[in-house]
Amino acid sequence: MQEHTLAAQINQTGVGLHSGVSTQVRVKPAEAGSGRYFVRVDLPDTPIIPAQVAAVNQTVLSTQLGKGEASVRTVEHLLAALAAMKVDNARIEIDGPEVPLLDGSAKVWTEAIAQVGLVSQSLSEEKVLPVIDQPIWVRQGDAFVCAIPAPETRFTYGIDFDFPAIGNQWHSWSFTPNKGNPHDTFALEIAPARTFGLLHQIEHLQQSGLIKGGSLDNALVCGPDGWVNPPLRFANEPVRHKILDLVGDLSLLGIFPCAHFLAYKASHNLHIQLAQRILDLEIGM
Repeated sequence: MQEHTLAAQINQTGVGLHSGVSTQVRVKPAEAGSGRYFVRVDLPDTPIIPAQVAAVNQTVLSTQLGKGEASVRTVEHLLAALAAMKVDNARIEIDGPEVPLLDGSAKVWTEAIAQVGLVSQSLSEEKVLPVIDQPIWVRQGDAFVCAIPAPETRFTYGIDFDFPAIGNQWHSWSFTPNKGNPHDTFALEIAPARTFGLLHQIEHLQQSGLIKGGSLDNALVCGPDGWVNPPLRFANEPVRHKILDLVGDLSLLGIFPCAHFLAYKASHNLHIQLAQRILDLEIGM
C-alpha cells in the first residue's frame, strides 16, 4: 500500500484564534507509517503529540490535542488539509500552544501543500481501510453526527441559524481516492471556507478568554442585519466550513473509513464522539 508525505517543508506564521499568540509552524516530511503528529519545539524535551483521537483533551469551539502537560489547539484546519490532500505522514513542529488561524480557512495550507508536492512511500504491511457496515449515531438534542454505510466516503453537513444571512444550509462533498483527484475538489470547494461567528456572541466569548486572536481578517461575522465583513467566498460558506471542521476532526482516525458522514448542527465534541465510536467498533471487531 502506498502512503504519501510532503516533498518539502512548509512554513507558516500567524496568530491563534483563541490564544491570540503568534506561532510559527513547520510542516515537515515524515517516515512511512509515522502518521501525522505535532512537536512542541518550544517546550523542554520537545514533546510529541500524535494527531489521534486518543490525544483529544478539549473540544470547546476548536479541537485540542494533548499529551502530558503539552497541548496544541485549533488543529482541525491544518489536519483537514493534510488528510484531504493525501499527506499521510507529517511532522508538524510548532513553537506555541495553538495552530495559526491564518485567513480562517484551510486555503493557505492546501496551496502550500500543492506547491511543494508529495512523495510516495511504501508500507511493509497493508493498511486495512475501516468499513462501516452499520449506522453509528451520536446526538445531543436536535444536533447529530453519524456514519452510514455507503459505497464511497462522503461528508454532508447541515446548519440552521435564526439570522437570515445564514438560515438553513446544506452541502455535500465526496472523498473517493479512486475517482479522479478528490484533493482538487477539496482545495476548490471546501478549503477556502472561513470560520464564522455571530456578532452578539463576540463580547461574551472574549470575556470567557476565547477568540483573543479573532478579527474581521480571519473570521466571518454575522449579525441580524447581515454579514459585517462581506463578500463571502461561497453563498453557503458557513456550512462548507463545517465540513472542513468535520474532515479535520475525523482525520484523527488516521484514515477515513468508507462511509457517508452526515451531520446536522453538530460540534467538535460530537465529531470526536463519533470518531471514538468508530474506533470502539473497530476494536470490538
